[in-house]
Amino acid sequence: MHAPNPARAAQFAALRQDGIVCRPAAIGLIRVAGDDAATFLHGQLTNAVEDLGAGEARLAGYCSPKGRLLATLLMWRDAQGIVLQLSADLQPAIQKRLSMFVLRAKAKLSDLSAEMEVVGVAGARAASTLEAAGLPAPATPWHAATVGDTTVIRLPDGDGAPRWQVCAPAANAEALRQTFAATLLPADAEVWDWLDIRAGLPRIAVPTQEQFVPQMINFELIGGVNFRKGCYPGQEVVARSQYRGTLKRRMWLVRGEGDTPDAGVEIYRADDAGQPCGMIVNAAPSPDGGWEALAELKIDAAGASLHLDHAEGLPIATGQLPYPVPLLATDPA
Repeated sequence: MHAPNPARAAQFAALRQDGIVCRPAAIGLIRVAGDDAATFLHGQLTNAVEDLGAGEARLAGYCSPKGRLLATLLMWRDAQGIVLQLSADLQPAIQKRLSMFVLRAKAKLSDLSAEMEVVGVAGARAASTLEAAGLPAPATPWHAATVGDTTVIRLPDGDGAPRWQVCAPAANAEALRQTFAATLLPADAEVWDWLDIRAGLPRIAVPTQEQFVPQMINFELIGGVNFRKGCYPGQEVVARSQYRGTLKRRMWLVRGEGDTPDAGVEIYRADDAGQPCGMIVNAAPSPDGGWEALAELKIDAAGASLHLDHAEGLPIATGQLPYPVPLLATDPA
C-alpha cells in the first residue's frame, strides 16, 4: 500500500496512544423547538422521538415516500428542543422540507450550524481529558450528558478507540479544542471520518440521497429504525423490505489503493461491465495508506472481484464490520 502522509501517520499513531481531538467536517445542525417538537418528528423519522430522553442520543433516518433515505440523522435533546445532526450539504433542504410538514404543530425549525459546533475526541485519554475540562464523559454508546449549553455524546468505538462528540456554542468551541489539545493531538477531520467508517456508521450526503432504503446501509442494525413506532414517510416500503425477505443489498467495509473515492462512486464486478453492483457511501484515508469505505453492495456480489468506477477500475477488497450483518431480512426480535 501507499504510505500515508507523515502528518496523518502521526495522527493515527496518536489515536493509538493518548488520543486525538478534531473538528469533524461537513456537519449541519437543526434545532426543532416547541411543545409539539417530539410529536412532529416522531411522525417524520424512522426512529421513535416521543420517548427520547435527555440522557440519550439516537440515530434516525428521514425517508422519501418511496422509502429512500433523504438524510441520516443523530438526534438529542437540549434545553431548548431537539437537535438534529446531519450532513451539512443537506441541512438547508432538509430543514425546508421538514418545515413544509409542520402545518398546525407547535414546532419551529432553526439552523444551528453557525451557533453551535461539534468537537470530537477519541482515544485512551479522551474521557479523562473531558473530565479535566469539567465535562462529563458518558460511558455507554449513545448516552448523552449536558452541562449548561454543552452536550457530550458517547459514540460507538471506532476501530477499538473510545470516542465522544462535544456540541458546544461556537464561541466556546475553539477554546475547548485548545484545552483538549494539551493532552490530545489535533487531527484532521478525515481521521474522524475513518473512525465513523470503522464503527460502521454511514452518513447520507447529497451524492447518495434517495439511493438506499435504510436496511441497504445497515441502518436498522445500528439502531436507526424502530419497526414498532407509528407511520412516517416511506414506512410501508421500509417495513416490506424487512418482513418480506426482499432485501438484496447490504453495506460492507471495503478498502482500496489510490486516491480516496467520493461518496456516490459506483462499484462493478470484474465479470460484469454492464450494471454497477454497489456504491460508495462514505470513504476516508486509512492508517496504512490507501483508503477504507462503507459501501452498499448486492449481497451476491460481496465475495466477487470488485472494482471502483468501472469493471476494470482499481480493485477493491471487502472487510469486516464491527457488528454482524444478516444476509437475509428477518423479523426483528
